[in-house]
Amino acid sequence: AGARTVLRIGSMATLSRNFQLGFLQPVLGRNDVEVMVRSGALRELLRELEAHRLDVVLSSTTPVREAGTLWVAHHLDEQPVSLVGPPPGRRKRKTLEEVLATEPLVLPTSDSSIRLGFDAYVDRLGIEPQIAAEIDDMAMMRLLARERVGHAVVPPIVVQDELADGLLVEVAPIPGLVETFVAITPSRRFPNPLLRTLVMEARAS
Repeated sequence: AGARTVLRIGSMATLSRNFQLGFLQPVLGRNDVEVMVRSGALRELLRELEAHRLDVVLSSTTPVREAGTLWVAHHLDEQPVSLVGPPPGRRKRKTLEEVLATEPLVLPTSDSSIRLGFDAYVDRLGIEPQIAAEIDDMAMMRLLARERVGHAVVPPIVVQDELADGLLVEVAPIPGLVETFVAITPSRRFPNPLLRTLVMEARAS
């Protein structure tokens, strides 16, 4: 057996698991590649990247570059953010504004870029939302939406299987709200030979 290439990935805890899976798809299952994924806070992951303990950090935000910064951010994609929840059944389907004003909501925590945009949107509408839960993990938001704890504010990619199966429905996209997906690599360009392929394929998809 030949030598295996190890790809060490850091991922923000709040990042969509479906997006991570899509990013890694080209190398998953290869006998010559071992993938290691570590989740955590962005600041901690960037420290690991600068210490050369990670090859790339996947993030939903582009951190501010400071003097001496040793990394580069590559924009991969962006996804609209929507309000999703259980099918209305025989009830009349509500508009986005009606759901936001009357239904319990599952929201990202206040340090999320999605939450900042959402708070600004409901403030412009004069709506004070009924918050059922604030979660810093997209997988848990997906679970709570499935369990009908409340309507969730997420990119549809997070719940694509539930939408396809009819377990959840998309009420509507939230105007002007998107989640950005970024790959942060060391400034020494793509030290791991696999990274260039993954970044280029993600940008082209």
